[in-house]
Amino acid sequence: MNETMTQLLEALQAGRTTSLALVRAYKQRIARFDQKGPRLNAIRHLNAEAEALARASDARKGARRPLEGLPILLKDNVATGDAQPTTAGSAAMQEARARRDATVTARLRRAGAIILGKANLTEWANMMAVGMPTGYSSLGGQCRNPWAPDVDGNAIPVVPTGGSSAGSAVAVAAGFCAGAIGTETAGSLLSPASQNGLVTVKPTVGLVSQAGIIPISHNQDVAGPLVRSVADAALLLDVIAAPDPRDAKTARQKRPESFLAALDPDALRGARIGVPSDPEHNNDPWYGALSPSAKRVMADAIAILEDQGAVIVRAGIEPRAWVGGPGTEMAVLNTNPLSPKRGTPERVSTVFLHELKAGVDAYLRDWAQWEKGARRMRGLADIVAFNDEHAARCLRFGQDFLREASLTRGDLGEPAYRSARRMDIWASRTIGIDPYLRQHRLDAILFPSRTGAGFAAKAGYPSVQVPAGFVTHWEDIETKPYPYGITFTGPAWSEARLLALAYAFEQARGPFPMPDL
Repeated sequence: MNETMTQLLEALQAGRTTSLALVRAYKQRIARFDQKGPRLNAIRHLNAEAEALARASDARKGARRPLEGLPILLKDNVATGDAQPTTAGSAAMQEARARRDATVTARLRRAGAIILGKANLTEWANMMAVGMPTGYSSLGGQCRNPWAPDVDGNAIPVVPTGGSSAGSAVAVAAGFCAGAIGTETAGSLLSPASQNGLVTVKPTVGLVSQAGIIPISHNQDVAGPLVRSVADAALLLDVIAAPDPRDAKTARQKRPESFLAALDPDALRGARIGVPSDPEHNNDPWYGALSPSAKRVMADAIAILEDQGAVIVRAGIEPRAWVGGPGTEMAVLNTNPLSPKRGTPERVSTVFLHELKAGVDAYLRDWAQWEKGARRMRGLADIVAFNDEHAARCLRFGQDFLREASLTRGDLGEPAYRSARRMDIWASRTIGIDPYLRQHRLDAILFPSRTGAGFAAKAGYPSVQVPAGFVTHWEDIETKPYPYGITFTGPAWSEARLLALAYAFEQARGPFPMPDL
């Protein structure tokens, strides 16, 4: 099951396969490798209606829709208005269903996609506990990286899956679906894409509606594709990027008629690509700490870019921009029982903690409904209380972030929050990305893997990642080889240009393999 979405659509249209055959083949592969064998644990829930939906797609007459018959997985924070749960991986949300489809879900269905099920994720999109392993949730358990599925003595992966969209990425890499939808606040698409060998787009905030997606930060949250090729990413983005009256941020969006049509194998010719590395002046936060194998991947990738005609501009970014401003982070006490840093303060985004409570409370009020007789969660405080009452099941790694967020007022009127948001914009846009792009006349900034994710996310700017090679270390531990990606970041609404650059690189790089399961 190593075909891209584009290849599968061609096979469906030509009659070489059917949607029902694809659904059954993916379910068989899930049973073999997700539930048995290496037990990748990427799937949180399989849609009981998937085969019936596939039969209906196969029997449908008339013009074929853009995603007709393709089985797609959703991260389990994306609402589906059917019998499937929408839980964020939380045991407190196990009996929760959504009142209606998230806008992203509805657009996928209208385009003909089959919602195969929900993918595991880092619980609450990695805003639950300090040091929680990526891909772990109290409902779904621990997801594993298909390239290097080994775990340590605590059953924690030696090579992380990346997250929080861990299950979505692992499922695509392992051939469990045609493509998947993940979400990102600051790295949750870019990280798992890099570590699983996938393509992703972290869109400009406002390009894709967030209505019906369990939130962290309404100023940074985005949904995006996790797929095997740049063309697949463009295809999915064409479907899910649209204005939505339920998400005011989409009212100002700018997009081309077709992202897919914007792909150009010669897009790198004459393109100016910034490499934000200035070791001479100790301004090297993104490239300076790379492992030897990561440095080789980046050197090889830059060589490909230059061979394809790109102009590489090596220059550091204003240090105050990536350091951030005063008050942008809060100290949260680490009480994770498995953390070697337990008892020490952990720095976390002030904006995240404040917007998390406001957003979760709103989702529970407006979107969640509950099975008959189930205990209703009416706000984040109820989630925290439930976890405390069921600590053996829910708090393997604690809930330091959730607890701290629950102590905020939840109305986003606190001076600390308002100041932090202004400082985030000042650092990331005003003195950061915007002047860097202008000064050097750049088409994009090149970051290793997910290293620039937080910087671009604060600005609300887009990134596109594509696999580039393999690395053999996680921190100081030698590991099995696993993928490493490169990320193109640009100004707001530059997705089409970034996709074209990534596509040109992908064509020059050649095919990227699947893990050998």
